[in-house]
Amino acid sequence: MPEVRIIAKNFMDMVASMPAMKLDNLYENGFICEAILRSLPPLAKKYVLQMLYIDAQVTAKSLEEWVLPDGTSKHRVAIDRLVQLRVFIETVDRKSEKSYKLNPTFQRSLQNLLIIGGTLPREPMPSNITVRLPTLEDLEAYALEQWERFLLRLISPNQVERPSNISSSLMKVFQRQLMIQRDKEAPRLTESGFQFLLMDTNAQLWYFIREYISNSEARGVDAAELISFLLELSFHVIGEAYNVNTLTDFQRNIIKDLADLGLVKLQQGRKESWFIPTKLATNLSVSLADSSCRKQGFVVVETNFRVYAYSTSKLHCEILRLFSSVEYQLPNLIVGGITKESLYNAFENGITAEQIISFLQQNAHPRVAERMPSVPENVTDQMRLWESDLNRVEMTEAYFYDEFPSRDAFEGACDCAREWNGLLWEDSKKMHMVVKMEVHPYVRDYLRRQK
Repeated sequence: MPEVRIIAKNFMDMVASMPAMKLDNLYENGFICEAILRSLPPLAKKYVLQMLYIDAQVTAKSLEEWVLPDGTSKHRVAIDRLVQLRVFIETVDRKSEKSYKLNPTFQRSLQNLLIIGGTLPREPMPSNITVRLPTLEDLEAYALEQWERFLLRLISPNQVERPSNISSSLMKVFQRQLMIQRDKEAPRLTESGFQFLLMDTNAQLWYFIREYISNSEARGVDAAELISFLLELSFHVIGEAYNVNTLTDFQRNIIKDLADLGLVKLQQGRKESWFIPTKLATNLSVSLADSSCRKQGFVVVETNFRVYAYSTSKLHCEILRLFSSVEYQLPNLIVGGITKESLYNAFENGITAEQIISFLQQNAHPRVAERMPSVPENVTDQMRLWESDLNRVEMTEAYFYDEFPSRDAFEGACDCAREWNGLLWEDSKKMHMVVKMEVHPYVRDYLRRQK
């Protein structure tokens, strides 16, 4: 069974992949430099601060003397990361000895930030202008509601009650890897789409931010400017109101998309309008492994394979349908069961047993999340057994060869099949072999040339 995995890249990996000129332009912003510094491994942070006021190059041998012998592996990781992000500029002399120097633009911006201090381009609006600001609990609930509505529009547009502000062209960008449509059929999820829905919210967010930035050039948006604004947004305070008039025209267009994703909340007053960052926005510059934005669990799995989901979300119901049989849905409860048939359907769509188990564990209801294991062992073991039943035999279309004219012809045909990674089986004594169907033309042409 083919296995497709979506890798939600870290924000800083995206920054590292940018051209050197755009990176230097980004480092003109002190907040970008601070975000980069936050993301670095501890040893890399130490190197940056130690070299912050050193203008000369430091040799690689000198840097190695800054760590103890047992820290060699961490040292290599730190140096590689600094070079990837162009925080360190590497040079090699005629003797092939490496030296490192702090990026002058990054160095200057970070120095100014430490000495002068940094201030955002906008300050929170006074409370006498903004009224009825949501509480942090209401804001978090709003962010998750917006995010779920957006995901529901992706996989099942007919079930979305309120229309979304995201343009159809932008939705197509997100649907490109997750949905497929053939002829006049209704769009359906791909294997990547099924697996995407089982990710936690943080990983899903990173995937969409990556796609949003990767396709920015096609929309006429500068990727560097977009990354700069997103990282700057992560330094705003959760729950504080910021005036929309302080944004540029470019940023106003971006903030509308972010509001639909639940990263910010837009509010309109009598004279002014403002945006309020949510926890999803402020987590943009932290590690992907950070669990601070993960929502409370809602699923209870019993030893008899019954599933109870305490949720009012239509999205949760659609996700549970991916691998279980939903029997009925009450106003705040979804009841179903995990069956062999429902799991086989999930396996055929490219979802693995481990992904389903991981989803159930991550979303376990607080009452069962504290116990170990949160999902009964007999359920997880049976799910793995049912998956292994499908993997016992794998069918591959192939060609069988025999009656070779000579030993040399047989060995040459085997070598030809190996070069194309298509040799499935060989018997050197009887001079028999089996090759993949797509490799057969190359082996056939080889044997014809031998004649």
